[in-house]
Parts: sequence; C-alpha cells; structure tokens
Amino acid sequence: MGHGTSYNMNWAGLLQNLLVMLHIRQIICGSIQFSVKEELKPGTLVGSLSKHFPAPYHLLTKEFLLVDENTGDLYIKELKMDREHICPGEKKDDDCIILHNAIVGPSVDLVLFSVIVEDINDNAPHFENSKIQLNVNEDVPIGTSLMLDDQARDRDSGPNGQLVYKLKGSGGVFSLKVEEEEQSIIMIVEKALDRETLDVYHMQLEATDCGEQPLSASLSIVVTVLDVNDNCPSFSPDSPDSATISGDSKKDTVVTQVVATDPDVGPNAAIIYSFSPKVSERAMKLFIIDNHSGHIRLIQDLERDDSEELVLKVLASGLHCPPAETQVTVSLLPTATQGLTIKIGFIAEHHNQAVVLPENHPPTALAVLELEGDSSFTDSSLAIEGDVPFFLSPQSGKYLLSTSKPLDYEMKSEYQISVVVQRTSSERLVIAPPRQEIRVMVEDVNDNAPLFSQSLYQLEVEENNEPGVTLLQVSASDADSGLNGRVTYRLEKGISGIFEVDSVSGLVSASVPLDRELNNVYKLLVFAQDSGSPPLESQASIIINIVDQNDNTPIFYTSHFIFFIPENAPLFAQVGNIEVKDPDEGENGNIELKIVKGNAPFVVDSIKRTLQTTSYLDRELTDHYVFYLEVSDNGYPIALTSTALVTVFIEDVNDNAPKVILPVSNFSCLAVSPGTAAGTAIAKIYAVDEDLGLNSEITYSVVSPESVQNNSPFQVDSKSGNITLSQALLKEDMGMHHLFIVIRDNGKPTPLYSTVWFNLLVNESTDQCHLDRAPTWTGRSDLLSSASKSPICVEEPDRSMKTICFYLLPSLTIVTMVLFMTTVCLYLKHRKCPRKKKNGQAEENEIPLRLKEKYYSDE
Repeated sequence: MGHGTSYNMNWAGLLQNLLVMLHIRQIICGSIQFSVKEELKPGTLVGSLSKHFPAPYHLLTKEFLLVDENTGDLYIKELKMDREHICPGEKKDDDCIILHNAIVGPSVDLVLFSVIVEDINDNAPHFENSKIQLNVNEDVPIGTSLMLDDQARDRDSGPNGQLVYKLKGSGGVFSLKVEEEEQSIIMIVEKALDRETLDVYHMQLEATDCGEQPLSASLSIVVTVLDVNDNCPSFSPDSPDSATISGDSKKDTVVTQVVATDPDVGPNAAIIYSFSPKVSERAMKLFIIDNHSGHIRLIQDLERDDSEELVLKVLASGLHCPPAETQVTVSLLPTATQGLTIKIGFIAEHHNQAVVLPENHPPTALAVLELEGDSSFTDSSLAIEGDVPFFLSPQSGKYLLSTSKPLDYEMKSEYQISVVVQRTSSERLVIAPPRQEIRVMVEDVNDNAPLFSQSLYQLEVEENNEPGVTLLQVSASDADSGLNGRVTYRLEKGISGIFEVDSVSGLVSASVPLDRELNNVYKLLVFAQDSGSPPLESQASIIINIVDQNDNTPIFYTSHFIFFIPENAPLFAQVGNIEVKDPDEGENGNIELKIVKGNAPFVVDSIKRTLQTTSYLDRELTDHYVFYLEVSDNGYPIALTSTALVTVFIEDVNDNAPKVILPVSNFSCLAVSPGTAAGTAIAKIYAVDEDLGLNSEITYSVVSPESVQNNSPFQVDSKSGNITLSQALLKEDMGMHHLFIVIRDNGKPTPLYSTVWFNLLVNESTDQCHLDRAPTWTGRSDLLSSASKSPICVEEPDRSMKTICFYLLPSLTIVTMVLFMTTVCLYLKHRKCPRKKKNGQAEENEIPLRLKEKYYSDE
C-alpha cells in the first residue's frame, strides 16, 4: 500500500508541474542586464526587477543571488562572485555573464536576465619561474636581442590584467622591449660587454598591472657573459730573465720557469710555450721547454769545468694570437765539489717538506741549515737566491733560516726559497746551482675586515612604495680566503622591521610602505661581517630620502567655521583666520583657498589664510551669510580638495535711530473731551528701531520744564509710549497742549534719538483738529539727547479758542478716533510716499519714516 501511494503521488506531482508549465508564459529578456563587481560582500544590492516586472518575484537560479519577493531587489548571497572562477574559459576581454531565471508577476511569467560580473584588480601578476638565466658572448654586437622565455600572467581582465614591464639593475647595459602582437619580451644589449670587466649581471624583471591600485611581481635575470678569445698572452713582470746552473747538473734538472698570462678563461686562455727559431743549436741541444708549464729543463747531463752563457728566446703563443716573446740568459758554472750537500732541520710546523706559517706572525726561525761535504771547501757558504722576506744567519758553522718580516697572505700565499752554495776565490764569485728548494706556505688569518665599496649610500624613494621591492644593493669584499673572506650583511637593530637586507646578496628593500609624513629621511647602518673566528665586520651608512607623493588631502581644522563681525566694518576688514593643513610638501602641500557654493561679500586670502570683507555690511539687510570654502593643493597628477561650511554672523551696531510711526507728522492733532476721566489712555506714540538688543530698546520722554510737566494733565509712559490723562481736566486746561516727545534707544556708547510733536486739543467741539503749522522747539539742543525738560512751545491759544474747544471736545473725540484709524491705514498703504502740497513740496516739519515690510516680535 505504501509503494502504491508513493507511485501515485509522484505522478500527481509531475502532472501538477506539467499543468503549471502550460500556464507559464516564457519571456526571454536578453536586454535586461545587471552589472556587479566581483568579490562584493554578501548582502550588497545588485539591482531590482521591479523596474521591469510587477511583483511577486521568485528566483529559479539561486547560486549567487537572492531576491526580495515583494520589492524585487537582488542581493549577493554568501557565496562571493569570483570572476576568474566563474568564467575560467572566457577571454580576458570578454564579459563574464551569468544567466538567471525568475518567475515574476501575478501572471507567473518566466523571465531570463543576465548579470555581468565586472573585474576588479584582485590578482597580482605571476611568473612561472623565479629566475631566468642567459649566457651571452662578450663580443655580441650592440643591439643584439635576447628573447626572455618567461612572461607574467594576470588572471584579471581589462586594465587590471594589462601588464607593463620594467627592467631594474641593468645599469644601462641592457634595455627592455615588449612586442605585444607577438607576445614576447626581448632584452636588448645597449653597451659593449667585457667579461674581463664584469662576467655576471644580476637584474630584476618587474611586471606591473594597470589597475587603479597596481599589483606587481618580479623575477631575477642572471646574464652570464661568456668568454671569447679577445686577449693575447703576455709575459708577467715576475717571469725571470736570467738563471744559473752548475756544470755538473743532471738531466731533467729544472733551470727556471717562464710565466705568461692571458686574461681570457678556458681554452681561450691556453698558452703554448716554445723556443724561438733564433735560439742557437748549442742551446737547443742542452735545453727543452715544457709547452704547458714553461719549465726549462736540461735534456742531458752536464760535465763542465768552465763558465758559459746561453741566451734562450722563449715564445708564448695563444689561439689566433701573435706570440709574445721574452729572453732568459742561462749561466753555466764550473762543476762544484762532489758530495757537497745541504742538510735541513725544520723548526717550524711543516708538512711534506713545506713549512706552514700563519700570516702576520712576527719574525720566526723556520729551519737550521748545515753545509756538509769536502773540508777543502771551507770558503763555501749558503745564501738565499732572489729577493724574498727570509734570511740566513750563520751560527757556529750552521745557518738559521728565519723570516725577515711578518708575512701577508693577501700579498703572497706561497714562497719558494732557493738556498744555494756560494764560494769565494781570488778570481771571481762563483755561485753554485740551487741545492735545496724550501717551500713556505702562508696560512690565512682573519686579519681583514670586509670593506664596503663605498662608505655612504644615498638614494631617493617615493613614499607608498610596494613592500619587498629592491631599493639598492650594498657590496663589501674581504681580502681573506675561505670562511675568513665569506661576507654576510645585516642592518642595525631597531630598523629591521622597516627595512631588510639579504644576508648574501646585500639587496636592501623596504618591508612596509614608507610614509614621508611620518618620517622623511631614514639613516641606516649596514654591517658586513666575515665568517672568520673571531669574525670581523665593518659598516657603511645608508641615507634614504623619502620623496613626497600627493597622498594627503588638505583639510580644514573644523568642518564648520563660525565668525562674528560688526556691521559697517571697513572694506577688507579681517573676519577671521581659516585654519587648514596639508602634511605634504612642495607643490603637493601648497594650497589655494576659494569661496564656492555661495554668494557672499567676502574674499579669502590663500597666503595669509584669512577671510576678509569686500563690501560694507548692513545687518538690517542681511544678518548672516552661509557659504562654503574649498581648499585644493597643487599636487600632481591630481589636485586634492576638501570643503568646509562657513557662517558669518553680522553683529548689530547702533546705526539706526528710532523711527516714529505714530503720530504721522508734527501737524497731527488729537481732540480730547474735557469730561475724560483721569487715568484714561488718550493715545499712543509708536516707534520702532531696526537695530537689535539694547540698540533697539526704546524709551519715550517729554521734554519740558519740570514745573510745566508737573502741571500738565498728560503723562507719557517711558516704556510703552502710552499718553494718559493723569488728572481731571479743569477749565484752565482747555485749549491746545503741545507735547515735545523724545524717543531714544539704549545703544552704546551713544544712544540715538528722534523727536515728534504730539498735539492735544482739550475742547468739547467735535470738529476735526488740525494745525496749520508745526510747533517750534525753542529749548537747548543738548536737552534733546538727555531728554531734559524745557518749554514745550512758544504759542499760547487764546481764551476764545479754549472756549470753542471746550464745547466741541465731545464731538471731536469721536471724529478724532475715526481720523486716527484712517490715518494709520493710509500711512501703512502709502508709507513710502511723503505727503505733498499742491506745489509738489513736502509739508514743513513732516517726519519722514522708512518702515520694514514686516516687524517681528523677536526683532
């Protein structure tokens, strides 16, 4: 039963899928593409299907992307996209495309879209081999091409995979040529080679890609210069030009050895010695020369009792070279006494009849020599032949062989001492042939410290260098041999974390990128140490000057500068200092300041780094300015910039006197009923001051004598400007009252003020009150600024006018209020146009007012 159920369910599922597929419309949308850079983090938004299709959204291909079912947004999954892994077979310049299927919309449409995986520079160039070795004959012509059998590979595409090659350490002897079409790298010989001068060249081939942050790799190129036969033999200055031999010498006795040299090596340095055809027959019968060693030997026994001299002309021939020639004079001497021998007793260390003596040893006895033979030759003695640092000292019939000075291995490592018998006669000095050859081997001692080729190395290195790239090569030599002459290098302690030196080659490199802003010069000590016991070492200095790159953006000390300056400041007044820094040097650190993104009456001085005004400032027009400053350096190849916000607040100055709005003019008149109750607010003086703070705080005061003010039924509130009736009106109060009002601000150091006449007519008449002429101030002008009291006016209304006003006051009160409101409305409507007479002239003593469009409570 179980198996049958499973069988039926499988068929049902297949049928269901078939029916669904029949209702799905397949849409091939090759034009829908998304681009995404490889190696992006999971969750990065790639794009959205909502721009092309309605919701909902379901991905069928879920290897790299996931989709939000409601919004259609596509995101990268946990598996990062690696272009080189996804498209390993594609050409480097071809697009890497991943096709995705999705079901979209309420109608369940099947759509196809593509995702192009864009390359990033995540692969460094790579050489298959770490070294290329080439052999070149020293006589190759200039311009010869040497094919390099290894090229770098870079898996990236586009500029990230495009490679540029550079040859380092060639010293101008070789250059590099890259043939892109043939995909080959050729090294060209630029200077003549000479193996005898330098037989091996060590260079570095560096490959760098063209990415925004380039990556590089390098390999070593070793060019061995092969010898050609471009040198001929020549006889050494040490080659002997004379020799002596005893008349009883035997066959094969070595007479002397000629020495010739050839700077070439191998077969090219082979030398063949021979006698010149000009040698006499007598000499040819007695002597023979070894073709390879240059030893001249006897070819027969000698039996002579007289002296003879023979001249031997010797030739040294090389391959394709004319022979070199030297001449050796051989003196044949009479036969010495038979049985005369030299007995040697060694004192110093010796091996196989050779004395071994360390160099630098003070004068030392080497052996005791004794002459044995016929007693008739008592006039015979021993002597050392040639100029050598040894001497014989007679001691009780024997001879002590000693060194005459300390020996130096580096000067000469082996000596051949020829001890001969010397006999004195009345006729001549006769020197018998050498009887004994004593060989002295000089043993090397570690007495030479390594010597640098130069005591100071100086170089320049650009900051942000790639770690591990060779900066320079130091070189030291040691005159000693073996381990005593094997040199290794090291840097002083404390600097090894930044710089490294190869202990064998002396190549110095930086292990980290260098930053000029942290340190612009490095002074290193490099040590060269031999392997002797105890080891000796020497040191050299390395000065590395770090060359600046434009890698620092100039920055402001703050992102928002806030300045304050009083209005009415003079032109080009300093607003404030602009603090900015750029750690780079030279043109990379030279900065320029300018104003951007704002129109403000300011200019910035790049040299003094100050902000200055370019016009007069009026706080009442603009109370602050907001703009941006941009700083840029003069770096190469790209200038770097940054910006900062600047806000300049204009501080208020008491440059505006209060402006009187009500009353409208000095001609205004207000009728007051005699029956007005005491304490009633009659009217209000209204003034504004466009300044701020204390500069805009207004006080109102009446200027009049104290006696008059005390008797006046009207009072002015100093703060509000309200005019109130302080006491009940009497008959004597009937008539016109002129109040001379001073409106002052509280500005510092000197307040500003305005004045206005407020005219009150106490009268019962309701007729309109109007003055034909304004009252005249007769007090002192200094009383105005101090608001002291003085006479109000000079005119006094007559008794009849007071009577008329008394009866018209009730009617005029109502009319006055109507007129007052009408006047205010007309003023607000025509506040910019002064009231004129018929002749076009403004009325006398009218107060001109300039009002703002709006007055705010916080001003």
